[in-house]
Amino acid sequence: MNLQFIADGLIMGALIGLGAIGVTLTYSILRFANFAHGEFLAWGTYFTLALASGFGAMFGGSGTLGSLSFGWPVIVAGVLAALLTGILALALDRLLFAKLRDRGNAIVMVMASFGASMALRSLLEFIFTSEPAYFSRDIQMALPMAFGIRLTPDQLFLLAMTAVLVLVMERFMALSPIGRAMRAVSENPVLARIAGVDVERVIRATWMIGGALACAAGVMLGITVQIRPFMGFDLLLPLFAAAILGGIGSVPGAVLGGLIVGIAEATAVQVVGADYRAAIAFLILIAVLLVRPAGIFGVRE
Repeated sequence: MNLQFIADGLIMGALIGLGAIGVTLTYSILRFANFAHGEFLAWGTYFTLALASGFGAMFGGSGTLGSLSFGWPVIVAGVLAALLTGILALALDRLLFAKLRDRGNAIVMVMASFGASMALRSLLEFIFTSEPAYFSRDIQMALPMAFGIRLTPDQLFLLAMTAVLVLVMERFMALSPIGRAMRAVSENPVLARIAGVDVERVIRATWMIGGALACAAGVMLGITVQIRPFMGFDLLLPLFAAAILGGIGSVPGAVLGGLIVGIAEATAVQVVGADYRAAIAFLILIAVLLVRPAGIFGVRE
């Protein structure tokens, strides 16, 4: 039996899980669903593309690393773009969400995030046009694994990088002072403030981390497929499905939820066709909300 679709689902699920970490942190700490999060994926990817193109023009050559289709310009640009995307997320909070947060109306913040999403996407399309872009047009030969599975060097690299980022993020949340403060605010922001936690610092860290991880997920998606202004919007529902399935506030839960959503979508393509792939995340989301609203690692209130 050919299990290639399972491997494809794992790759997409890993990217969904990485992006869903920002969703779950924002929801648990700031108490609202940020529908502009998908645009951070797209903006981070275009930041990386622009910076990598600039590096290539300045220093010449693509700097390809081994059998990978990309090289050091993309890696360095990705690190810088993660910082820029975090700053973009933080700026959006300062200009919009912080003012609304003071009024304590989560519904208004959700609606504002819809508007911010549309504005960011339209601006991105205006600057870069709607034409697809690529980090590289090189064709890679897939390497045979087992059970009929074949993976390209890019895919193997991205899986490894996702695992490293998730492990670092999990350890950061568990061991670092700001990580522990983020967990405290997630549990009870009022009590955390009384206990001396700098809630504003936690909020700033949440936006920066969420934006940076969204950029990483977007770049990985751009490497495996193509870059489009709507790439983040198309991934938004799977991101929320993964975050809710794993349990709001849980980093491992977001990743596990992403893997489940990715494999479910890939399986659906095999069973009912690609036309219904987008509906799978929605069905998973509804099922979780009906059966276990707290998610896999969530705690019932």
